[in-house]
Amino acid sequence: MTSSTSPVGEADGFYQFHDHDDAAHLHALGYESEFKRDMSPWANFSLGFTYLSPVVGVYTLFAYALATGGPPMIWSFVIVGLGQLMVALVFSEVVAQYPVAGGVYPWARRLWGRRYAWMTGWVYLIALLVTIASVVYGAGPYIAAAFGFEATVDNVIVCALVLLALATAINFMGTKVLAMAALIGFTAEIIGALVVGGWLLIAHREHGLGALFDSFGAGDGGSYLPAFAAAALIGVYQYYGFEACGDVAEEVPDPGRLIPKAMRRTIYIGGAAATFVCLALVLSVTDIGAVIAGEDTDPVSTLLNDAFGTTGARVVLLVVLLSFLSCAMSLQAAASRLAYSYGRDGMIMGSSLLKRFSPTRHVPPYALVVAAVVPALIVVGSKVSTDAITKIISFAALGIYIGFQMVVLAALRARLKGWVPSGKYTLGRWGLPVNVAALVYGIVAMVNMAWPRTPDVSWYDNWIVALSGVVVIAVGLVYMAVHPLHDRSTAPYDDAIPKKGTAGR
Repeated sequence: MTSSTSPVGEADGFYQFHDHDDAAHLHALGYESEFKRDMSPWANFSLGFTYLSPVVGVYTLFAYALATGGPPMIWSFVIVGLGQLMVALVFSEVVAQYPVAGGVYPWARRLWGRRYAWMTGWVYLIALLVTIASVVYGAGPYIAAAFGFEATVDNVIVCALVLLALATAINFMGTKVLAMAALIGFTAEIIGALVVGGWLLIAHREHGLGALFDSFGAGDGGSYLPAFAAAALIGVYQYYGFEACGDVAEEVPDPGRLIPKAMRRTIYIGGAAATFVCLALVLSVTDIGAVIAGEDTDPVSTLLNDAFGTTGARVVLLVVLLSFLSCAMSLQAAASRLAYSYGRDGMIMGSSLLKRFSPTRHVPPYALVVAAVVPALIVVGSKVSTDAITKIISFAALGIYIGFQMVVLAALRARLKGWVPSGKYTLGRWGLPVNVAALVYGIVAMVNMAWPRTPDVSWYDNWIVALSGVVVIAVGLVYMAVHPLHDRSTAPYDDAIPKKGTAGR
């Protein structure tokens, strides 16, 4: 369906569109929205950018990636960026036709059906909640460094919970405040990335570009491919967030046209910024060999202190912390809209609470509570595991990718059964090859994430990422069998594929 959303004026730097056209499109899809369309195109992009967050992604896993794969690990940003661009293009076609809050769940619902959509949303929601936990947990050491106290396990947990509470408070203030916070976060992060990275390259560069092709002994002298594949987690963890632009589709004017643009901008600008930050850090590390040997376990803090001094490093870290806050805030927004979408369709136990809406703040309060409480429990539970952050991030990335690829697979199936994207953004004849490429990339990436790489530990620890994915899916299947609310949901589903005797729906 298309609608006549012509611009009627300009305010606050972006075009305003007829709200009734967006409402009519949504009504034709079977919904009446309670959200306010207060999110500008740049705010929508900023939400995706701060979720992707170049600074958070790079700073969180830089030490691990450099120690595991050496400087060539930076090429994972290019490989993963191209793969995820294919996924983003597929998503763009779907969201243009179905601009409904909740992202992957309603997309899978329209492309395939209720049960498939339930599992897609379940895996993605769990992964989002784990990702929120990983972001606030990853911020803990930087909070400690910024404020000058020791980053013990207990201190990191407390810092993570404080950051989570602050992100939740911002989300409770409504779409307009969320949009403003996302813009502020984007501005601070992009300026911080350019200033810090530029200064490091100008005044503190220790290596030439040739270092990017030198493993510095990473990989224990054998084949380098396994080491690179393991280190590539930094790239894999980096390139998601663009889907958040679609999670808030009911809060954006003219979403069928503007959200696909925001998704692509997130990949282009976010990927370029992340690669630049990583490049600056790699070329400025004084002793890469010490990082690979495990003698320098926190090369980012070491580098910032050397380059900016104690006071300057703390200023930089404050900007980094703002990036972590913005990222957690954007993740919560995405998770809460997904939970709300489940509740609105009556798909899960507690739907009556999840679908409740604040008439003053125009946000789903109970869905936001879920997006705060569950990550808090995961953060507290991390105390029982060694190397918690890497394990948490590994499953978070796998779960997100499973959710992504379930949509990509649903789109491919629908396409082969006759679905022709009819939104304001389509790939035309490139749709099928791009869809296939996105699926192949995603499968390879998931196998890489789940591959066991620590044979010296217990078997269950070695297979922790794959096992976590299996457990989440198994729990979802058991829930679906015991409490099959999804089969009684009356919201529209399975209408992308033309039915026999019709020209399409």
